[in-house]
Amino acid sequence: MPTRTTQVRETDPSSGQTWPMSPVSRGRKAKRRKSSGRKAVRPLVSVSDECACPACTGVGSDPLGLMDQLLVAAADLDDSEDPLDAEFIGAAFMSIGARDEPRFQQALIDGFIPEFEARASSAALSMLLAIDSVAEGRAGAAASAAADRLVRAGVPAPPWAAELRAPVTVGDCRRLIDSEETASILACSFHRQGRSHAVVIGVDHEDCGAADVIYLLDSDRLPDALETVRAIGRDDGREIRTETVDPAEFRWQVEQALDARAVHDSALSDEEMAELAFDQDGPGYPALAVLVRARMQALPKSGRPPAPHEGVLSPLPMLTQLAGTADLSGPGKPTAPFILGGVAALPGKRKRSGSPAPVYQIKVGLRGAKPPIWRRLEVPADISLARLHTVIQIAFGWGNYHLHVFETPYGSFGAADVDLGHSSDEEVSLEQVAPTVRSRLRYTYDFGDDWEHDILVEKVLDRNGTAPLPRCTGGRRATPPDDCGGILGYGELVEVLSDPADEEHEDMLEWLGLDDAAEFDPEAFDAGTVTRALSRVG
Repeated sequence: MPTRTTQVRETDPSSGQTWPMSPVSRGRKAKRRKSSGRKAVRPLVSVSDECACPACTGVGSDPLGLMDQLLVAAADLDDSEDPLDAEFIGAAFMSIGARDEPRFQQALIDGFIPEFEARASSAALSMLLAIDSVAEGRAGAAASAAADRLVRAGVPAPPWAAELRAPVTVGDCRRLIDSEETASILACSFHRQGRSHAVVIGVDHEDCGAADVIYLLDSDRLPDALETVRAIGRDDGREIRTETVDPAEFRWQVEQALDARAVHDSALSDEEMAELAFDQDGPGYPALAVLVRARMQALPKSGRPPAPHEGVLSPLPMLTQLAGTADLSGPGKPTAPFILGGVAALPGKRKRSGSPAPVYQIKVGLRGAKPPIWRRLEVPADISLARLHTVIQIAFGWGNYHLHVFETPYGSFGAADVDLGHSSDEEVSLEQVAPTVRSRLRYTYDFGDDWEHDILVEKVLDRNGTAPLPRCTGGRRATPPDDCGGILGYGELVEVLSDPADEEHEDMLEWLGLDDAAEFDPEAFDAGTVTRALSRVG
């Protein structure tokens, strides 16, 4: 197999390239087709092949170093006329603290903002204005006041300062949703002193209604982008319904999507979040989310209360889980783990004479896949890990040619192997290693390609004696073929197959045993087909 490190391509709505109705990846790709005109997302001042952003350089752990980096970027704003460039810098900075907003806000008020003001330079003033443009509450007010003091002290304001503080008005707000109601697009245009742009947000209704991707377009490109979405829906045999949405309702829907995504992203590691932060076109999802939240301030608030996010523990179970003493699900349910020597002691198995095990709704996602590849499964809570391995192999279409392991708080389970430190997964049940809602574990298949899967317990459901288990209730995209070289190799495979002129195109077809690239569809997935395959193995 070839080893070029190319990622799966994603299409761009602003360029007229096709953009599927099904929302695309979390975190936009580093490699894109070239297009004429303005990019879908404006660059953050400059981005080189060797990224110098705080997430990549590690300068975020050094506040003064971070400030120096920000001031270098802000200095480039002297050559800009569009205040949107300043908003991008402000949003990128604010996104650093999005996962611990109260502490970050206090750090801004007590540290960063006074230090910027003390520098008393044009770059420092630009940075304060950039923070003010996207920060809410006390931090935004503190940045605004500090910027005003610098102007009164004689620091020259950048050419875009007055326009940045001008009011933003809102155009039509629209929602496109497919006939299967699995995904929707929220789109709205914004106007400020003769400049206009549009925000487009993909929402995944099979992923708790979370925002999946954000694009910022020139407003004049928005009609073509939305028509492209409708055309692709028609090609797929789906009707794309377009609705005009009241601005207050639009704001509510956008904020719900951003909030659901924030809950999901809170479980990501710092390394995973850093991967989302930047790409070669500019800021990634976290910064764009901050900017969109700021834009929503131009819309009226809805009277609707926030929608609950399914699968999130209420305060009492969350506290008891952290305490490690609560029995959260009644008789027969293992208690939360306690830690012994750095590894949690494995709870006892459910007694055969006890009540039937409930059903776990789990989401299994292929780590690093962009666009996401995942399956939603319902399995008995007391399914053995060995049996769960078989279920995952079938659900994803893996060939079961290689070793596997489950990494859990209670140790590693797979084929028993003393050298690898793996205990047998035959006698260990899922509910033993994942005792509560929001429990997580890692499943790795093939220690060469390292297909890592994140397993999340989304819900605990009552047992319905008539419904066959296990079953698949949702998912996204086809599984990569075995032995294709991991995530990077799969990206290479998809790219080569999409280009008949590629010198490796015929070799790839032969390796896959295909006569035509049209036989390979990375978007293909059908939950019913997976459930039928699961039923055949008993």
